[in-house]
Amino acid sequence: MTDITQPVEPRIESISATVQDYLLLIYILERDQEPVVGSHLADLLGVTPPTVTNTLKRMVRDGWLTMDGRGTHLTTEGLNAAKVIMRRHMLMEWMMEKTLPWSQLHAEAHHLEHAISASAEKALMEQLNNPQNCPHGNPLPGYEQQVAGWVPLTRVEAGKTALIRRIHELAEENNELLTYLESRNLVPGKQVTVCEVLPFNETICVEVGGQQVTLGNAAARYIFVETTQPLI
Repeated sequence: MTDITQPVEPRIESISATVQDYLLLIYILERDQEPVVGSHLADLLGVTPPTVTNTLKRMVRDGWLTMDGRGTHLTTEGLNAAKVIMRRHMLMEWMMEKTLPWSQLHAEAHHLEHAISASAEKALMEQLNNPQNCPHGNPLPGYEQQVAGWVPLTRVEAGKTALIRRIHELAEENNELLTYLESRNLVPGKQVTVCEVLPFNETICVEVGGQQVTLGNAAARYIFVETTQPLI
């Protein structure tokens, strides 16, 4: 007799790499309560808006998405598949964490996430002691509450100190940014002090490891920190 308490394994093997990329991005946007907008997806994926439109229509046809007056949303099957893909991606990052530079983990895992099987995923979870976050500090599916108290660096006022906890997934898509952050020690686990906030040119200056680094708000908003001090 079938054990109906066991979740049905999403048909990951039948999903193209392109559709998997769309599922991941839409999952992240929905998780963060951001609207799924075609033009935004086009920018993130580096494709044209018509390409996004055509792909989304195919995903609706195949049961991964719904698109109506309430917006674009993952179906239950789409959500389950996205969670599996995300978890496998993050496990690949951990598997290579001692082999590659931190800034290269995301890009390399992107090539490997499509090949891992369910049995390999289970074995890696056990071997890695069931991690709740990836090496960039982002939550594995099911552990979103763990990061709920962390705030963007842009919310910390001058003079306050905070601990970097997370570099958002959307920042991981920018390898040049990750390389820069790693070279300046702006990675999870590092303590930073905000030296100066300049609203007129949308920059923030922080001190980390005795050195000052200036970041644009466009990058700083993807750096999440933990602080016990009152925010602005």
